[in-house]
Amino acid sequence: MREQDLLDKLRKIERLYAGATTHGEKEAAAEAIARIKRRLGEAAKIDRPVEYKFTLVDGWSRKLFLALLRRYALKPYRRARQRRNTVMVKVPRSFVEETLWPEFLELSAVLQSYLDEVTERVISQGIYADEGDEEVVEDLD
Repeated sequence: MREQDLLDKLRKIERLYAGATTHGEKEAAAEAIARIKRRLGEAAKIDRPVEYKFTLVDGWSRKLFLALLRRYALKPYRRARQRRNTVMVKVPRSFVEETLWPEFLELSAVLQSYLDEVTERVISQGIYADEGDEEVVEDLD
């Protein structure tokens, strides 16, 4: 997958969660973000924001999640003694369940697939081409 293909997939996911019906590049992206922000504002009127604690498994997921929160004008934070992989945010439950978390999971899967592909290609071309798993041996106590 080329980087442009990855960006196209990410934009398609964004349009899906925003309910976009047009496909104009920059305009559609800006409209999609605006629609989601409006939905978030409407959800906050009905469904009071609550504090969520997200624990993300790796640095890539954390960066993606922080970017997604900031895109929707949400303010991520963590408490002084919390680990770096913890992200706190106050957000309406309905927005998390219907938009934020499902969109994050889809974006994360696409990004992870791309990063796996790039990693395998770089290791194969730059270090060693054997992509097999390690051998499993019985304990020799």
